[in-house]
Amino acid sequence: MSTTTTVAPLTTQDAEALVNTARRAAEAAGATVAVTVLDAGGHLLTFRRDDRAVLIAGETSTRKAFTALQLNAPTADLVDAVQPGGPFHTLPTALDRPLLFIAGGVPVHRDGRLIGAIGVGGGAPEQDHEFATAAVQALT
Repeated sequence: MSTTTTVAPLTTQDAEALVNTARRAAEAAGATVAVTVLDAGGHLLTFRRDDRAVLIAGETSTRKAFTALQLNAPTADLVDAVQPGGPFHTLPTALDRPLLFIAGGVPVHRDGRLIGAIGVGGGAPEQDHEFATAAVQALT
């Protein structure tokens, strides 16, 4: 008897639903954003940048998603941890990976297992977090 439970991975259909929900939330708030969805391995599933979003929003959304995935935590919860004296103070410069400790990245779980992450960039950090969280809540 196996004790391993199989959890369905994040699909491209899931990723599109996450992007669409986040973009609708941003539109309702009058924000123009970029949205990135990564699978559990950190591979890009979906990316969309509003034509009017600042160009750097694409990079920030991807880095936020990657950070949320690698640390299995919303980036909004990690901002204080990288401040001087915080437990992750040296982490942003210790790795050659593109971590970004600004609100807007949220891990995606299914049945308690990490299956991917979403990152939103382009609005105020608190807005980006709100849009990403709304998308994850709508998926689950």
